Amino acid sequence: MTGGRCVKFGDSVNTDLIMPGRYLVSIDPAELAAHVFEPLGPEVQERVRSSHVIVAGRNFGCGSAREQAASGLVGAGITAVIAESFARVFFRNAINTGLLAIAQPEAAAAAEDGAEVQVDLAASKVTTDGRSFPFPPYPASLVRILEAGGLIPYVAQQLAADGAR
Repeated sequence: MTGGRCVKFGDSVNTDLIMPGRYLVSIDPAELAAHVFEPLGPEVQERVRSSHVIVAGRNFGCGSAREQAASGLVGAGITAVIAESFARVFFRNAINTGLLAIAQPEAAAAAEDGAEVQVDLAASKVTTDGRSFPFPPYPASLVRILEAGGLIPYVAQQLAADGAR
């Protein structure tokens, strides 16, 4: 289970807002964290850094296919994004960087800015304001990637396990 206080955004939050292009020279999540949502100003950045969950509307992560948008969120301490829907590339980048991305429109609508939001991946539910919202279970392969902390740590574990045999 993961979660915490959320910061809420609207529809079509694009990757240029999440991670401006001039910072794409880095792949270090800790370094990228300082620039998450920079175009929206320091107040928004502080709200994001003091939260663990992002809640958003439709098409979160639209725009360019920059993996740094997802890894920057991880570096900023975000453990989950709950949205009405995701841009497909952002969704996959989130999983690959170990960031839980849940498309649950009712939970996204119900969560108020600053509310506590919990995600129980094993039970496939999002909880906020005393209400639970189910979502389709993740395939076991994606769960293993998330549990490993992303695709690269997952592959490293698999290679180490193969080498031990």
